Amino acid sequence: MNAQPPAQPLTLPKDFAWGTATAAYQIEGGAKEGGRGVSIWDTYSHTPGLVLNGDTGDIACDHYHRYRDDVETLAALGATHYRFSIAWPRIQPDGRGPVNAEGLDFYVRLVDALLEKGIQPWVTLYHWDLPQALEDAGGWPERDTAERFADYAAAVYGRLHDRVQHWTTHNEPWCASFVGYAEGRHAPGLTDPVAALRAAHHLMLGHGQAVRALRAIDADRDLGITLNLYPVTPLRDTEADQAAATRIDGLMNRIFLDPLLRGSYPQDMLEHIGTIAEPEWIRDGDTETINAPIDVLGINCYSRHVVRAAAEPRTSGAPSVWVGSEDIEFVKLGLPQTEMGWEIDSESLYDVLTRVQRDYGDVFGGRGLRLYVTENGAAFDDAPDGDGQVHDPQRVDYLDSHVRAALRARSDGADLRGYFAWSLMDNFEWAWGYTKRFGLVYVDYTTQRRTVKDSGHWFAEVARRSRDAAAS
Repeated sequence: MNAQPPAQPLTLPKDFAWGTATAAYQIEGGAKEGGRGVSIWDTYSHTPGLVLNGDTGDIACDHYHRYRDDVETLAALGATHYRFSIAWPRIQPDGRGPVNAEGLDFYVRLVDALLEKGIQPWVTLYHWDLPQALEDAGGWPERDTAERFADYAAAVYGRLHDRVQHWTTHNEPWCASFVGYAEGRHAPGLTDPVAALRAAHHLMLGHGQAVRALRAIDADRDLGITLNLYPVTPLRDTEADQAAATRIDGLMNRIFLDPLLRGSYPQDMLEHIGTIAEPEWIRDGDTETINAPIDVLGINCYSRHVVRAAAEPRTSGAPSVWVGSEDIEFVKLGLPQTEMGWEIDSESLYDVLTRVQRDYGDVFGGRGLRLYVTENGAAFDDAPDGDGQVHDPQRVDYLDSHVRAALRARSDGADLRGYFAWSLMDNFEWAWGYTKRFGLVYVDYTTQRRTVKDSGHWFAEVARRSRDAAAS
């Protein structure tokens, strides 16, 4: 087994959170059990032609029934933390009203199982599985959904805050809004740029309302949000390419970071939005709500965007997630790629962490805000060999180089406190179905047998080495 890369063995700082991450719809299954309602991803995945091979999350990794075995695996990997999401339709089948006690009890049992193994649970309240009833009422483009989210968040927090220290409101609101409502490649599958902009704002408004509601219940918990952030690099040192990079950085990063951490939208983004629609959905006081103080900023990062001004603006073709940016092209640098087609560039993680610390460090210092890498990982075409082992040296190298880049950012001033690998195990990869494998653990979807890959053994070795160093 080649679990350890040839580089100098990696040791983590003392008290560094070392974990893995998952999402409810991607792993749980049990789609019609325990009083769970229908989510937008149930509807989307059951719509012919939207998900590769017609795959759905009905069974997924059957974590709903096998969670105790999966917690045992986490313990064997040496994880100190486990980041997972709550399925909103399990808690409120219609997105509002009384709590479904049977659904919430599942997460109580999961949290208790983690704590029994000395693993700290890290709850994400929303990882894209909006109850279909709320989407039928307008979804995230409607302001009411933000209020319903705050109610739901308070219900979950009220039951679990006594045993869960770390809480994330939303995972990647950029994907939930722009990929789901503008590009249509994620649920609910719309291609309406104005709906996407409205959804982005209301997701962040719901975040702020939820933070206020949770603080009112128990202020002594770490609250935050996870954003997917990318460095955006101009291909050439020209004014046009620089302007292209600034706009994509605004649509990718600053449109969320600025209201979250500074209490206002960037002026250039307001001007850009104004070329698409009058942003009447942004009301007085909204950005102050979004700016509710948080303790933790989670960062998901997988690669880098390289852009240039297009020679000819795109006038037709598939809907674009980059609303109003038909005059910008994305280019690749010829680097090795993962199975997702993402170029492998560990400096992207270093650049994101140091950029956030540099540009928003004054906020961090004033609030004691801490950074975590809450997702980072790679999909490769894994398969067991003749002995049933799964050798994934590319993933080992990917994880090793990215963790080292993150720790270098920490050494250079980023207040980084932990790293979560995506993902604990292979799972339902959204519109790609079961064709993309990100896991440290291989899942045979026919038998549900789990096999720890070499990358999982590498993860466990880093954990062991770090524990030994901390104890010495």
